Amino acid sequence: MSETQHFRKHGKSWEEIVAHCRVLVLDLDFPAVRAWKQQTGGKAVGCFPVYTPQELIAAAGGLPVTLYGGRGLLEIDHADSRIQSFVCSIARSTLELGLANHLDWMDGFVVPSICDVARNLSGVWQRNFPGQFVFYLHLPQNVDSASSLVYYRGELERFRARLAELTGRAVSDQALQSAIRTYNRNRELLAELYRRRTVQPEQWPASHIYALAGVGNVLPREEHNQLLEAALALGESRPRPKRDWVRVALRGMFCEQPPLELLEVLEEAGCAVVDDDAQIGARFFLEPVADNGDPLTALAEAYLHQTVLTPVNNPGQRSRSEDLLGRCREKWIQGVVFASAKFCEPALYDAVRLKRAVEHAGLPTLEFEYEEKMTVFESVRMQAETFVESVLFFS
Repeated sequence: MSETQHFRKHGKSWEEIVAHCRVLVLDLDFPAVRAWKQQTGGKAVGCFPVYTPQELIAAAGGLPVTLYGGRGLLEIDHADSRIQSFVCSIARSTLELGLANHLDWMDGFVVPSICDVARNLSGVWQRNFPGQFVFYLHLPQNVDSASSLVYYRGELERFRARLAELTGRAVSDQALQSAIRTYNRNRELLAELYRRRTVQPEQWPASHIYALAGVGNVLPREEHNQLLEAALALGESRPRPKRDWVRVALRGMFCEQPPLELLEVLEEAGCAVVDDDAQIGARFFLEPVADNGDPLTALAEAYLHQTVLTPVNNPGQRSRSEDLLGRCREKWIQGVVFASAKFCEPALYDAVRLKRAVEHAGLPTLEFEYEEKMTVFESVRMQAETFVESVLFFS
């Protein structure tokens, strides 16, 4: 019996589900992945954020596992001798996880071409783990080109062929369509979770939502769907007191993730996070992917035309500033918090442009940087409390 089935059968509470998810999210020994491998004998494939077509891995009988580095719980003892010490923490600590044997369950590693650091990590990984399956996914840079669909479909076909070599199982169109349906359901449930948070942030704290969404990084999507269904049913049944909040959007967390305590500090200071880009890979598509016809073409078209906007993805040259301002209007947002990972050039450059647009629109902003090893949050707490007071009393 899976943990999710156990929760349903024995009526576990919301708090117990969240606590269980938090443990699985932060455990660097990946017990859920190891249990899956022991039960199924299947292949587990690590995926570097932001976007990997995980449906293909699932259709090949594998378990896609999104890697978010050491989450501040790991000392860098080996990686700095193999990769630059001034790159983002997620690249260094992901490499450290491998070198310290925390990823000895991993049968392969997929890295999408989201930035120069990811490109470098792919090569460094291949050099340090020469016998392991490593796939560097070349994402189309000019999505408006007439050739982008043909190009990217070909890249997905190449990935499908390499996965068949890894798992010993050909990825049929039928299996891929089934995986797409499962992932569509997962995105639907996550969207509902985030929608409820927008309407009632006191009932659906962002730190709880983060743990519930994050556990999908280490579970089969079928099991994650069951857990989300249980959580959605339980979440409405527990009364929580209302409080004076400032409704904020949070930006800068699309790849490297902040310490979970950082979200809790923001909430304690009075920031109701009703829109964010944390763990955005699980919510990358804005619409369901077509589950009939050619599935590779469906995945390629979805990437080209119906993805969320991130600092490393700008389909159709849509305006990220207008997108953020539209979300602020739609969700009654009163301010924007820019929390960018140190040394993450895409996020830091993006914050400058977005902050200018937000302030021009008359919305207050708060800006700071974070890193994985961040353990002292008093400075952030003081800034957040000052920000909240200024919005509540002077707006």
